[in-house]
Amino acid sequence: MKAKELDKKFNNGKDISKYLDLSNARRPKQEQKRVNVDFPLWMVPLLDKEAKRLGVPRQSIIKVWIAERLKKA
Repeated sequence: MKAKELDKKFNNGKDISKYLDLSNARRPKQEQKRVNVDFPLWMVPLLDKEAKRLGVPRQSIIKVWIAERLKKA
C-alpha cells in the first residue's frame, strides 16, 4: 500500500493498525529504567489511599507527582 492510500484511510478514520509493524515501535524519550526508591513507612498508606481514590496503581501516582514536580523545576 502506498503512503497516500494509508494517509487517506487514516484521515477517514479507518483502522490502519493491520498495515503497521509495531514490533519495533518505540516512544521517543519514553524508554524506561527501573529504579528502587525507599519511602518512609508513614508515606506508603497515604500513597495507597490516594491511588485507590483515583483508581490507579501506587506506581502511577508516584510517577505523575514526580513528573509534575520536575516540570516545575
